[in-house]
Amino acid sequence: MISKEVIIKNHSGLDSKQAAMFIQKASNYKSGIWIEKGERKANAKSLLGMLSLGISSGTKVVLIADGEDEESAIANLEKYLTAGLLEGV
Repeated sequence: MISKEVIIKNHSGLDSKQAAMFIQKASNYKSGIWIEKGERKANAKSLLGMLSLGISSGTKVVLIADGEDEESAIANLEKYLTAGLLEGV
């Protein structure tokens, strides 16, 4: 299991559209992936779980992955979250 602290960069945080795109990327990995905000943790492959965290711009979260492709999952998902997500698209 590995984890990485990440700060959400885009202006709208992980609203429903960005959360859905993130979930689509997370679902490509075999590893279990979670996102943690404060004391709460949600499955990063669940829209309801992700939205329940209320992740806004500038929020510090922890990505957690556990499984055979955990290293590539964390690296690629971190890159996605820190690149501003869908801004400018």
